[in-house]
Amino acid sequence: MKTFTDLFIQRPVLAIVVNLVIIIAGIQAIFTLNVRQYPRSDNASVTVTTAYIGASADLVRGFITTPLERAIAAADGIDYLESQSAQGLSTVRARLKLNYDATKALAEIGSKVDQVRGDLPPEAEVPVINIESADSEFASAYLSFSSDILQQNEITDYLVRVVQPRLTAITGVQRAEILGARTFAMRVWLKPDKLAALNISPVQVRQALAANNVLAAVGRTKGSLVQVNLTANTDLRSVDEFKNLVVLEKDGVLVRLRDVAEVVLGAEDYETEVRFSGQTAVFMGIFPLPNANAIDVIRRVRAEMDLIQKELPTGLQARIAYDATNYINNAIAEVVKILAETLLIVVIIIFLFLGSLRSVLVPVIAIPISLIGGIFLMQLFGFTINLLTLLAIVLSVGLVVDDAIVVVENVERHLREGQTPFEAAILGARELIGPIIAMTLTLVAVYAPIGLQGGLTGSLFREFAFTLAGAVTISGIVALTLSPMMSSKLLTAEQMATLR
Repeated sequence: MKTFTDLFIQRPVLAIVVNLVIIIAGIQAIFTLNVRQYPRSDNASVTVTTAYIGASADLVRGFITTPLERAIAAADGIDYLESQSAQGLSTVRARLKLNYDATKALAEIGSKVDQVRGDLPPEAEVPVINIESADSEFASAYLSFSSDILQQNEITDYLVRVVQPRLTAITGVQRAEILGARTFAMRVWLKPDKLAALNISPVQVRQALAANNVLAAVGRTKGSLVQVNLTANTDLRSVDEFKNLVVLEKDGVLVRLRDVAEVVLGAEDYETEVRFSGQTAVFMGIFPLPNANAIDVIRRVRAEMDLIQKELPTGLQARIAYDATNYINNAIAEVVKILAETLLIVVIIIFLFLGSLRSVLVPVIAIPISLIGGIFLMQLFGFTINLLTLLAIVLSVGLVVDDAIVVVENVERHLREGQTPFEAAILGARELIGPIIAMTLTLVAVYAPIGLQGGLTGSLFREFAFTLAGAVTISGIVALTLSPMMSSKLLTAEQMATLR
């Protein structure tokens, strides 16, 4: 009875074309798949940050954190809540369940926060809600900028104006976040003894600053033939202007800001400091997009950094302090090296047992085709190239070769019985259709359930299990299309007689 395997043996070009399609599809997948350290998992958290300037930690906890926690806890998809109450700041973080829809959770948590907004103190600022995935907790690279000449606020100003926009514009970069920034700010350091002597409170100083340092939009004026845009210089722009600001007028005497405070051009925040190799620096973290290839993104960042370093101001030094893709590259290189060694060992063992170069060619060619086809299935499933999928490919080398070896052995048996190579391939392939399909389905049934597990284990090993099952499936296709055809062309009766 004729079977579909006869068609591939009788029409070698068809068998070659089918397997060339597998190879081409796999090669394009290799160049388009994202490279990561581990499989991607949707493990996100929603953070609600509320500022309450001047309030103590206990006050923040009682009036801000506790009401928000009660409201947020009623939202769906939350695994657990954690909160922190500090001086003037409340932070509530909701860890979402694994693979829960983060957009849905963000919308629901935002709705819950809006419900209790009226219960919060009126002096508290509007809660800020952010969502971040587990992959965005740490940057893929950290850049260090330091100088023996420039101050940190001057370095920060240069990064904000020049460096940050250029790095953010790179394809695949989600954001370039400045760490340890010292943004320019006018610092007014009050002198308590002077304030007490003049009977002035800090609130009066604040009111004077708010009333005299504003940005006003006064609009425009129109005439019959003329239209003039109006501007008003209502803000203070220099240290001297701030020093000369009148805080209080009493009995014809003007008390200026310089009389009760020290005014300097400093930074907004002095609470954090970044050091690199013992030297004060400003860091910039590079966060790639979730669907971007981190290795390619950091490679483009390095190329842009080479251009930026040529244009840096005198005395400013820039370097890449940490690059997470180095570890990924090294780990992948080790796995590829192991893969090459595994292929070599398998080829040697096959040759020792089959005893013929012609016989060895059939399984040796089937191995890379099966592995490349497995990579194409990775692309169809939406997987990435990571340590676990590469491990699956290494392990599949010993599995994908079985089908081809069985085909070669069966064809050789018919050759020893006196059949021609063509007839031996036809009979051998017909006999093995059922066993090869059974072997393939058995292996798939063994590994596929691993990927169907829930929780963190299933999230991590899903790509591993399905990649392994996919490579085995492709090996079954190769064994029923290409291996019989190659056996009919490569194996001869004279060869069998020599081996006997």
